Formats: sequence, structure tokens, C-alpha cells
Amino acid sequence: MTPPAAIARTIPAALALSARRHGSHIAIEEGAVRISYAELEQLSRTAGRALLALGVEPGDRVVIWAPNSHQWLVAALGSLMAGAVLVPLSTRMKGGEAADILRRSGARVLFSIGEFLGSYYPALLAEHSLDGLRHRIVFEEAREGDQTWQDFLALSGQVPDEDLQQRIDGLDGDSLSALMFTSGTTGYPKGVLCAHGQNLRLFDSWSEIVGLHSGDRYLIVNPFFHSFGFKAGWLAALIRGATILPARTFEAEAVLRCIERDRVSFLPGPPALYAAMLDHPRRGEFDLSSLRVAVTGAASVPPVLVERMREELGFASVVTAYGLTESCGLTTLCRPGDDALTVAGTCGRPLDGIEVRCVDDCGIPVPMGEPGEVLIRGYNLMQGYFNDPEATREAVDAQGWLHTGDIGVLDERGYLRITDRLKDMYIVGGFNCYPAEVERLLMEHPAVAQAAVVGVPDERLGEVGKAFVIPRQGTVLAPDELIAWSRERMANYKVPRCVEVVLALPMNAAGKVLKGALR
Repeated sequence: MTPPAAIARTIPAALALSARRHGSHIAIEEGAVRISYAELEQLSRTAGRALLALGVEPGDRVVIWAPNSHQWLVAALGSLMAGAVLVPLSTRMKGGEAADILRRSGARVLFSIGEFLGSYYPALLAEHSLDGLRHRIVFEEAREGDQTWQDFLALSGQVPDEDLQQRIDGLDGDSLSALMFTSGTTGYPKGVLCAHGQNLRLFDSWSEIVGLHSGDRYLIVNPFFHSFGFKAGWLAALIRGATILPARTFEAEAVLRCIERDRVSFLPGPPALYAAMLDHPRRGEFDLSSLRVAVTGAASVPPVLVERMREELGFASVVTAYGLTESCGLTTLCRPGDDALTVAGTCGRPLDGIEVRCVDDCGIPVPMGEPGEVLIRGYNLMQGYFNDPEATREAVDAQGWLHTGDIGVLDERGYLRITDRLKDMYIVGGFNCYPAEVERLLMEHPAVAQAAVVGVPDERLGEVGKAFVIPRQGTVLAPDELIAWSRERMANYKVPRCVEVVLALPMNAAGKVLKGALR
């Protein structure tokens, strides 16, 4: 693994290093657009000079509200070169939600898509007051009166390259790189601050362990605005010199077609991505032989899914990982050579320099093999919540431990198994019930493609489980039969009292099931 001292300390420095090492290698391939690493550095410097022309100062926040694209990446790298703090914004947000984060972050510049999925994004902000926002640039599908991407890049001629280099030279590993707002699926979104150096160290280690290299063709389906698509996505690819293939939306057949056409070798994603690919009725018609590595992770990664990914999709390596925005997106990871049971049943062990423990309600470490709240300490912890010192103190205690709200179990090797979210637990007749455990068991049923379980009120027991399940292609799934099947395999309190067969589960943009919507 690369020694920490040998890793570039800032993201612009990492790009410059890759441009020297892999100058002619394709960095981004998006349709007819092909940009080499040398060209990516020059385009990013052009964007950086244009931002200086707009008056962007070190520490200013620059927001990107758009789907994955080469413009997204150039704008992000240019912003970091200018010393700005990048604020990625979910394309799932409505105008009011986006305006709230634009105001709370104090953003000076907004890059956005024009038309996307039936909405014109600049128009979504029309009714909202954004006095602090000085500039709005539209990547594509711009309308009359918009400042276009080409107009923006042309501003670079007003600033000499030496001025930009001075700004780049002023950065170090402790400089803030990103302000990422948590998804808000369970509460009010909080802004998480991270720095250049910790992200580079963390995802250089991640890349080394999973085997990402310059010859890989990396299809990034996870959105760039999420830690998975940003850090384990384009940032890791940039560090290693891999080719980035941005995907704007996830549609199973489009992904299968892309794998065949573009000879994709590296495909991380949430469990729902692989489940949808596996159960696509035309999967067998596509050549997936180029696939080599899959990296996934969630509270629930059923063993049967990992087995099917290997056997039916042909991945030579499937590894699971765990992290959250407050830990720069990564904490634990499986290792090469881990047996199938370890990969299926855990999310790996901590990376070097990171500690994990599981504690009880009093903060006392629980015995090995017993469930407790997962705590994390190490160089990967956030710099804090933006403008919220009280929330930061609540999340990170005086000893430097981040309290995650996740329930996990550590084994004798230090491998972590996430059993559930603390807030998703429900109590059935006095027994704590963790939905992820029930979901994993339901996924063993031969007719179940995906499952999500929530607690619902019950007059007798207080709460009971309700399961929402998607059947596998070509199967018939009867709710009563699944409940009977569950009674034979689960403790009674774990058995869902109600099963609803659905065609789809509500997901956020990161591929996580929206349990609040199901409730």
C-alpha cells in the first residue's frame, strides 16, 4: 500500500500526478466525448481560472446540481483548484430543498443541468430568494438568458495561469475540499465537512485493496453527489488513472448494454443495482465477460445476492464495505482472499489508521459477537458539521469517537457485520427486532428478489414487522406462503405479520430504501 507520505496531499496535486503518469490515457469517456488525463488537467485549470474571474475566493462554496457527466467532473476539479469547497447537490431534490442548502451553505456559484428527467433545473429555483448566490452556470440544455458552460469557460482568458497556480499552491492536506449534506431521509440534512488529505489517503488505500488500476474501465452509476460516486467513484479512479464512464441514471438494461459495449471491468454499487441486473429478463443476451470487480455495501447485503453476483454475473471479486458521510464515506472493507462467507456476511475490517468498536447504551464496549452501536475513530472522521458545533459534539465524543447510530457486531478477527440502523429497530412484544436481519432471511426465498421490512403498530404486541417484497422475474409470490415459509426459519417475533408484494421499492438517489416512505 502506498505510504501516506507518498500520496498527493490535495486533489489538484493528485490530478497533476495522474496527468504525468497517464497523460494519454482516457480519463473520461462519455458517448462521443473522450478526454485524456492530460486534457482533463488542462480543462480543469481552465475552469479554475474562470472561477477566479468570477471572484471566487478560497473557502467559498461552489454547488453542483447535476447528474454524472464530464462537465460535473471538470467543474468540481476546477472549483478545488480555485480553493473553493465543493457542495454536491442531489438531483432528486426539489427546488425548495435545493434552495435551502444553497442558502445554508452560503454558496457563491451554482453549476446545474438544464433539462433533466422532465424538469428544467434553473426554473425550480425561480420562486426562491437566493441573495448570496452570485453566479449560475448551466452545463447543457440552457435557455435564453442562462450563462452557458461555454460562456463560463471563456472567462478563463481574463486570468493568467500563474494566478491559478498560486491558489493551488496555497492548498494543503488540511484544506477543506467538500461540504456534503446527509441524505435527510430520517431527519434534517446536516452538512459534513471533509478535507483533501484524508480523502486521498482513504481512497488510495481503498483502491489498493480492491485492486482498481489504470487499465480498469469504471462505470460509475452511483451519483457523483454521493460519497460512493464521488470518493469511491471518480476520485478513486482519478488517483489510479482508470477510465471513468459516467452514467446519468440507473436502468438495468442500459447498464447491461453499457457493460457489453464499453467492456466495463469495475462496477461498484448498492445491492439494489445488482439485484435489478440479476433479475432483468434479457440479462442472458448480454456479454458480461469483462466484469472483474464489484464493491457493494449496505445494512443488508444478503449472502444469496453475493453468491448470485459471482455465479450469474461473473465477477471474479466481490467485496463489501461500510462507511457513512461522516467517515468520509468509508470505514471497513473486505480484503483479497477473504472467503465467501466473510464477504457475504460482513463488511470487512477497518482500514489502517481507523478504529471501530461496538458499545452498549452506556458507551461500554460489548463482548465480541454481541450487537452494539458502532463507534469509529481515526483520520477518516469529518472535520465537523457545517455551522453546527452542537451537532458535532453530539456526534463525536470527547475521546474522538463518532457515534454512528448503526448496530453492528465485531468478530474475533475485527470484521464488522452491520445488523441495522438503531433508529430502524422496532420492538415486538419486548423483543428487539432489526429489519436487516429479517430482510436477509427473506432474500433466501427462491421467489424473492428484494425485500424491505419496517415496524408497524400492533395493538397486542406494540409493533410487528411488515415486509415489502419484489418477486423474482418469472415467479409468483403469495404473501401467505411467504409468511408460512418465514415461520419455519425465523423466531416468531421476527416473522412479518404482513407481506405486500410490490413492483418497486422507494429509493433515494444513493440506492437506499426509503424506510420512512414505506412506513
